[in-house]
Amino acid sequence: MALAIVRDTFADGDYARFTERCVTQLEALGRITANPAFGEGPATLGAELELPLVAPDGRPAPVNRALIAAVDDPRLTVEIARYNLELNLTPVPAAGRPFRAMGDEIGALLDALRRHGEPLGAAPLPVGILPSIARADTTSEAMTDLPRYRALEAAVRRLRRGPARLVVRGRETLDVEDDGVMLEGANTSFQVHLRVPAGRYADTYNAAQLATPVAVALGANSPIFLGRTLWDETRIVVFKQSVDMRTDDELAWHRPARVAFGHGWVRHGIHELFAESVRLHPPIFPVSGEGAPVDAHDPPGLAELRLHQGTVWRWNRAVYDPGDGGHLRIEFRALPSGPTVRDMMANAAWILGLTMGMRDGIEERLCGCPFLMCDTSFYRAARDGLDARLLWPTRAGPAPRERDVVELAEKLLPVAADGLRRLGVDDDEAGELLAVIAGRLAARRTGARWQRAALLRLRETVAEAQVLPTLVREYAARAATGEPVHTWSAL
Repeated sequence: MALAIVRDTFADGDYARFTERCVTQLEALGRITANPAFGEGPATLGAELELPLVAPDGRPAPVNRALIAAVDDPRLTVEIARYNLELNLTPVPAAGRPFRAMGDEIGALLDALRRHGEPLGAAPLPVGILPSIARADTTSEAMTDLPRYRALEAAVRRLRRGPARLVVRGRETLDVEDDGVMLEGANTSFQVHLRVPAGRYADTYNAAQLATPVAVALGANSPIFLGRTLWDETRIVVFKQSVDMRTDDELAWHRPARVAFGHGWVRHGIHELFAESVRLHPPIFPVSGEGAPVDAHDPPGLAELRLHQGTVWRWNRAVYDPGDGGHLRIEFRALPSGPTVRDMMANAAWILGLTMGMRDGIEERLCGCPFLMCDTSFYRAARDGLDARLLWPTRAGPAPRERDVVELAEKLLPVAADGLRRLGVDDDEAGELLAVIAGRLAARRTGARWQRAALLRLRETVAEAQVLPTLVREYAARAATGEPVHTWSAL
């Protein structure tokens, strides 16, 4: 957050002042980023890892604040659910062995969490949705008691004017109503950041959008929610519906969803993505700073604009950061947490490599893939995982054409390798991580597929009340080896 959220109630004047400052700052952002050299410099990578805490019995351990206090590391912060927390990694140069550096940092933090978590009965476990989460873990009582989360829930209730209905039709069907936002609290992700100069932002962002469905299908790790087998990457649909603030009146004008893949290909640069956020979505946290809307710093902080952008949840989010001389980033938000550090580094290398490998020729690709088709592929990938058929551009019409995602990914492996080379990643590191992706394709196994198969086996052999906790313990035992999920043994 660009500004601290220290209260959870606001007056009408707060919203008006905040909106006015966002508009002024949006104009300033346009002036800043009109210079194509803004943010130039060596490419860097960063990441945030969200993960649940698990008790020895395999159920959620709601002790995030106690554990963070025990570890006492500024890289750790709480999440909305009391059983989740977040690791904020140190940015690293993309050149060299960036994934080794990020993986080692995650490993060290996980070790510290395990040591300090043992007396609290909690251990970290990277997974997109913890399978043992029950309905009681998705109520307001499970929320981390901080003003920003109370304010979020109050804002969603005010804008939604009624409970949300979450309907997920996968291998089984989930249909629940909820008047808060804590269904979203079940989700944990691995969010990767890439620094991009203003002059290359549109092409890089569009390439990231095209790469994302393929990456989601191959990284899926969230197939089970509230005891039901749903989508391979159920996080996507749960997040979208749980904080949807739109009326379900069929005759009403439907405002664009606040959680969305996007509304079209980017035409010029980052400014239009921020403009969409300001013009399409009302504020949630109308917290305004002191002084002029645009401060005298070079570059300016644009605090209100950045705060508002953080409450519009694109699966690939545009980021403006005044730090390090001022720069722009793409935050890749669609990757799940887990199963292992090695898997997450492979997922990051895959999506970044595809993005950079397709960037230079992206205009030609987009001519053969209307944005709606990419949006469709994104949700197909989340629902079907390795069984997905994606819509993909071709040079000759009619385009796009349906492609089996495994076959498509196999042909894109050299593109990802070329993209990592363009970033300056050492060939050995790139090869090691893309070999993990190739191994998944050969084994036809993701975290989602392993969990689904394990669930079927346990339902045949274990008492119903113990099926999901047992699944969590079996998953945790294999994740602890550090070996990638495509090598895991079946139950």
